[in-house]
Amino acid sequence: MFKGSFPALVTPFRNGEVDYETLRTLVEWHIGEGSRGLVPVGTTGESPTLTHEEHERVIDEVVRAAAGRVPVIAGAGSNNTIEAIRFMRHAETVGADAALVVTPYYNKPTQAGLIAHFTALHDCCELPIIIYNIPGRSVVDMLPETMGKLAQLPRIIGVKDATGDLARVSTQRIACGKDFIQISGEDATAHGFNAQGGQGVISVTANVAPKLVAQVQEATLAGDYATALELQDRLMPLHRAIFVEPGLVGVKYAMSRLGLCSDEVRLPLVGLSDPTKALVEEGLRHAGLIN
Repeated sequence: MFKGSFPALVTPFRNGEVDYETLRTLVEWHIGEGSRGLVPVGTTGESPTLTHEEHERVIDEVVRAAAGRVPVIAGAGSNNTIEAIRFMRHAETVGADAALVVTPYYNKPTQAGLIAHFTALHDCCELPIIIYNIPGRSVVDMLPETMGKLAQLPRIIGVKDATGDLARVSTQRIACGKDFIQISGEDATAHGFNAQGGQGVISVTANVAPKLVAQVQEATLAGDYATALELQDRLMPLHRAIFVEPGLVGVKYAMSRLGLCSDEVRLPLVGLSDPTKALVEEGLRHAGLIN
């Protein structure tokens, strides 16, 4: 179920409010473009600045719009275990297929704290969990040995790995077993991630180039790394440009250039600077998405 390209969905806004109509349109577009699943209300979905009510409605709308055609991995992370339990239970209630749970940010738990946090979430409902390990944002790194202990729990099924360390894939295969799902959380290295034993990407760039990102993934999963590399070469300038400033800001601007949604973001984020806009447009042209 969890293989290939999964867009880390943006949350579109219009005049400060969540634009649910555009969100539903994006779900249809992503499915038509070959995305193998959807991940609403992660960091790219601006989870830090959504209200709890908005967070839960976005999950509900995406599950309803997907209508079982592709799996939905609901963002359910928090640095407050009680709050994460609320998001987990809600995602299960509305029919999500799994939850994406980030390592708690800012309060810097120990490895024992990580085990306690994820065990509590595992036990709160029946929803499968994909760990999101992103030390650059959360300032805590779940070590492979810790992940291996959590992988023994039946509903902790995989990891979105955004460490950028491709050697982690092999280390985690040893710690967690070959059936533990490993999904890249970094667009620029997703091609190599699969060569090491990964099986997908939760992608920011896929918000604007879903077909190309999906084609990279399908090629790698078929063992055709030569084709995948040609496609990755087309995408690399766009990957890099999107992340010059916060990735969700870059990709929303790129989407606005294709008429997919507004480039509106919520404070404390602001729109792209003009030099970065130029880089994003250059990336879009290199990928063949605009003239």
